[in-house]
Amino acid sequence: MSEWTTVIGLEVHAELETESKMFSSCPVVDSVEAEPNTAVDPLSLGLPGTLPVINMQAMEYGIMVGLALNCEIPPINQFARKNYFYPDLPKGYQISQYDRPLAVNGYIDIELEDGSSKRIRVRRAHMEEDTGKLSHIMGGSLVDYNRAGVPLLEIVSEPDISSASEAEVYARKLRSILRYLGVNSGDMSKGLLRFEANVSVRLESDTELRERTEIKNLNSIRNMVKAIDFEVKRQIKLYDNGETVKPATLGWDEAAQRITVQRYKERADEYRYFPEPDLPVVEVSREQVAQIAAELPALPAKLQARFVDELGLSAYDAGVLTAERAVAEYFQKIVDAGVDPKLAANWLTTDLFRMMNANDIERECIERIPVTAQNFASLLTLVQQGTINQSTARKQALPAMWSSGADARAIVDEQGLAQISDQDLIAASVSKVLGENDDMLQRFLGGNKKVLNALFGKIMGELRGKGDPAVVRRLLMDTIEKMELN
Repeated sequence: MSEWTTVIGLEVHAELETESKMFSSCPVVDSVEAEPNTAVDPLSLGLPGTLPVINMQAMEYGIMVGLALNCEIPPINQFARKNYFYPDLPKGYQISQYDRPLAVNGYIDIELEDGSSKRIRVRRAHMEEDTGKLSHIMGGSLVDYNRAGVPLLEIVSEPDISSASEAEVYARKLRSILRYLGVNSGDMSKGLLRFEANVSVRLESDTELRERTEIKNLNSIRNMVKAIDFEVKRQIKLYDNGETVKPATLGWDEAAQRITVQRYKERADEYRYFPEPDLPVVEVSREQVAQIAAELPALPAKLQARFVDELGLSAYDAGVLTAERAVAEYFQKIVDAGVDPKLAANWLTTDLFRMMNANDIERECIERIPVTAQNFASLLTLVQQGTINQSTARKQALPAMWSSGADARAIVDEQGLAQISDQDLIAASVSKVLGENDDMLQRFLGGNKKVLNALFGKIMGELRGKGDPAVVRRLLMDTIEKMELN
């Protein structure tokens, strides 16, 4: 019996962080924080007699994304009118790109849970203007045109994604690339990055794709995964019951945790595209493409490979450290200060991330934490030099740095946290602990080797956790060996 397989294509809408809108000098504002309809102009409102002018900064940002997604940048691209009526589209049409998009035939390689990789093809990336924003209230709707006309890049994948988990990996990697390029903040809570999933299922014996549904306006990657999983199960259940899947536009009800049908599609959408008569064809020279390519920052995949090849990190640690540009830059500053890369990676991905999680700080906001990269590097330098041991650094110094923002060296000096390496002092503590715990010593001498760690812990406690662990362990063993010989 054939099993059902999932077929997913993602459409991603990314607002580009330009100062002005796509076709006018009207400023771009935070559409959530700003007062409604305070960043509008005649073009945003679709008033008669207005003429659009292309925002070339937005076009350059779009080319940057295209190149980062391994796309071809055609020498000619063109805007078109996409005709449809909706209250948040005041002109009655949207200026978009149709048969001559900005970028085509790209791909993103994603890493799967089993350690393998998979290539997801990118069909196209095209420029358009965003619409306004509707707020539904009792008995009616309100429209805010602050967002109308904001530069929007739509990135369309081929239906190469085979599960919700693959969709999540693809979405997170694409979001990371956009953030690395500095063209989009990745903030889905404000609608700056929006996902739409085209979902269908098929049997291995099928020769063609089956009907698909489109889940619109997914406002988080987590909700996207839930919505896809729910829709896949819904479609399989329909087919197993002898029913069919109708083409439909769907929404995700976060409160109810279920798919809702917004409308069924009786026919294909007919937008009556035609070339925008008020805008010229855009020519992109090969020299311009080469210049933009040369100025691209190091992207996650390249940076991950460098961290593995040059710094000796594991592929896993390198992947964690490069997932967010801010984290990669923080880590690089620590290494540039002379800290061993593996030590820095270990502390950053465990201790510092743990403290950030406890304080509800997202990793992308690491530059805002109380412990600067320079100060964190100072702490790890003290650990490397043996000035402070790792236990004291973790349990006392780092928490004090987090709460006060003070310099690592100052905290170590003020609180007397420096590591004790004086052999005479440590030897005295060893003798004292062994003398006070003769029963444990005898159990060890009798063959119970596990007791050694308990004795080590008591000696470290005697030294208030500041003893040099290597010296403590060596002197402890030396002392016990002498007792055994006697």
